[in-house]
Amino acid sequence: MKLVLTCEHAGNHIPDKYKYLFNNNLDVLKTHRGYDPGAFDLFLHLKELAYYQKSQLESRLLIEVNRSLNHPALFSEFTRNLSEENKHQLINEYYQPYRTDVEKAISDLIASGEEVLHLSIHSFTPVLEGKVRNADMGLLYDPSSEKEKKFCKELKRKLLEMEGSYKIRSNYPYRGAADGFTTSLRKIFPQKYSGIEIEVNQKYSVENKMNRSLKSIILSSLQL
Repeated sequence: MKLVLTCEHAGNHIPDKYKYLFNNNLDVLKTHRGYDPGAFDLFLHLKELAYYQKSQLESRLLIEVNRSLNHPALFSEFTRNLSEENKHQLINEYYQPYRTDVEKAISDLIASGEEVLHLSIHSFTPVLEGKVRNADMGLLYDPSSEKEKKFCKELKRKLLEMEGSYKIRSNYPYRGAADGFTTSLRKIFPQKYSGIEIEVNQKYSVENKMNRSLKSIILSSLQL
């Protein structure tokens, strides 16, 4: 099984030609709305395990690479009023290259006879709209996939063996079969592909660095 590792919300970078869109809202880029704090640090820690890896450093508020092209959240309130021409430019410059590169890597591996495990690394804000998220980590998968379900059950067991105090929940705080990159890839590759999102509570991230012990536990659990 070959590991493909991605991080769709790794950074909050805005290219110079689009900075005018955020002139009065620069602070929002530093929040969980602009990127996933700590996710890129965890991604880098796990990188040694991956056969192929890719991360997106442009902010999700520019264009959301973890959503389908027809999803209403593809463009944020900062970009949704751009002209159709400018929207297509964002798609062609940032969205399509990212997704196409990952799709090609997976396609090439499957064509060579390999089975692919794709781990998409994310983090989630501890409180959303006044509601506390009741988990330290979420493992998101397609409930109809026995392979994905089995993998997440085993990963959870290994994680809890190393740190029993963690609260690890399945398909939380989001549904693993909801619109997202892994969901799209399952449709493109119905055979020999498993897509799992690992979601870590941002309370473990300080200054965009994920807790060292947690990173080590996740790495060790994936190595076993």
